[in-house]
Amino acid sequence: MKKKVVLAFSGGLDTSFAAKYLSEDLGYEVHTALANTGGFSPADLERIEQRALQLGAASHASLDITSEYYDKSIRYMIAGNVLRNGTYPISVSSERVFQAIAIIEYAKKIGADAVAHGSTGAGNDQVRFDLTFQILAPEIEIITPTRDMTLTREYEIDYLKKHGFEADFKKMEYSINKGLWGTSIGGKETLNSELTLPESAYPSQITEKGEETLKLTFEKGELTAVNGREIPDRVEAIREVERIALRYGLGRDMHIGDTIIGIKGRVGFEAAAPIVIIAAHKMLEKHTLTKWQQYWKDQIGTWYGMFLHESQYLEPVMRDMEAYLESSQANVSGTVELTLRPYSFTLVGVDSPFDLMKTDFGEYGEVNKAWSAEDVKGFTKILGNQMKIYHNVQKRNGKA
Repeated sequence: MKKKVVLAFSGGLDTSFAAKYLSEDLGYEVHTALANTGGFSPADLERIEQRALQLGAASHASLDITSEYYDKSIRYMIAGNVLRNGTYPISVSSERVFQAIAIIEYAKKIGADAVAHGSTGAGNDQVRFDLTFQILAPEIEIITPTRDMTLTREYEIDYLKKHGFEADFKKMEYSINKGLWGTSIGGKETLNSELTLPESAYPSQITEKGEETLKLTFEKGELTAVNGREIPDRVEAIREVERIALRYGLGRDMHIGDTIIGIKGRVGFEAAAPIVIIAAHKMLEKHTLTKWQQYWKDQIGTWYGMFLHESQYLEPVMRDMEAYLESSQANVSGTVELTLRPYSFTLVGVDSPFDLMKTDFGEYGEVNKAWSAEDVKGFTKILGNQMKIYHNVQKRNGKA
């Protein structure tokens, strides 16, 4: 009997080559699987399935893990206001681990002997897939033809043609990876430190010229309503924000970061919903969290995003950080108003029953109600003691 291999299949050149190579040259019974994290339309899924079957796959599975991706990742990235290097909402990188988990669980379900992916040896994804596969199913072999054979694009196209498979694999000027939490864009400009992406490289173009008010409502840190309309499905709420904000060309930027394998890389991205939602959420937190809650949550959010980016999702400390992030959101409820315009937006204000500005203690810069002038004089004197001692000693030693 032929051995079974489950191939993580996107329908692109590398995975198309792998599907044919695994079957023709290595003699495997190939079962392709696509883990959808919200970036594929029904038409896309149908086209990819047809390509897999044309390449000789014994079966193809479309695994919809969009809701799971939200529940186990996105909601914590919102809670942590995760922006890698202060810029990138780790759109694609956060998806890969969940896609890898879905693929390996499917491989175990159908009794596969091996699992394969089309990653090259020059990026992060190879680590994300390999590491996840190794942890969850160390008994299953991992096969990576494109990486192991250091294949060129021309070689893969020629191989497919020789094996009777014709398709339009014309190299696109830009590589696009789309998901629920944003779209990454790679191209000639991203390979050069001094260049940026042109307007035409972005999948969505600006269609609005004026201004628009957008109101986002959160309950315990999760987006529950857009412009006053309740949307129980959190995934659909994100898609609604994306639909509105994309028309203004929001969420575009270039991420420059350190890869897992130690080299620096650049990628353009378009993430209108993540950027707008995180900005609104962070403003709401400024009103509803204490100083030290904000401080420690910033530290946790940074580490959580870094670990997620670097394929450490299955490390137990991630569950500990998630527990903290979830606890921190108890009072993060209210509505944030924004004004959208082409290429930019303004955070207008917050309406929340947990707003710490709305107290009986005083109004900043105006009036104090919970303390007297004498209280402040005494407080200030004690507050300055340590600095006074330091400078007194410096002066005594002739260093003042």
